[in-house]
Amino acid sequence: MAVQYTQVQQWFEGYKQTVTKSLRDTSKPWAKVLDIVEEKTGVDRVHVFFGAAAFCAIYLIFGYGAQLLCNIIGVLYPAYVSIHAIESSTKQDDTKWLIYWVTFGIFTVIEFFSGVLTHIIPFYWLLKCAFLIWCMLPTEQNGSTIIYHKLVRPYFLKHHQSVDKLIDDGVKKATNVLKHD
Repeated sequence: MAVQYTQVQQWFEGYKQTVTKSLRDTSKPWAKVLDIVEEKTGVDRVHVFFGAAAFCAIYLIFGYGAQLLCNIIGVLYPAYVSIHAIESSTKQDDTKWLIYWVTFGIFTVIEFFSGVLTHIIPFYWLLKCAFLIWCMLPTEQNGSTIIYHKLVRPYFLKHHQSVDKLIDDGVKKATNVLKHD
């Protein structure tokens, strides 16, 4: 049991160091805001971040408009960094954010068809938000990368030729219908 506790503690410390490094990275969009907050309040930005995260978590459990807050968190930052990725000269960040958007899109479609779950599962919006944050973490093996490589990509590689044929056949039929009208 002590070994597991030590591993969890080491993981948490590593995560805290990653968050601290990211919060102090001057190239990140939140750096200037955190500089001002830290200067005005005298509270370290890491404590501000974890306090804001705790407030959001509580709000996602009890607050009105939790769905809106969850969707803002799941879209706003990824959209911003996706634009940066598009404007950058490297392909690696483009691929990372395309993988996020594919994962987000699949999750959104699944969520739409199982909308009743949002009312049945306790703390649904908190869980969804945690899932989306896991999917966008600025690490090599974030949630969207894991989901893409373990689930989406193998399924795509197995079925893409038959889907491509269906699409081509549909386009041909639509073109024929439009030509005869």
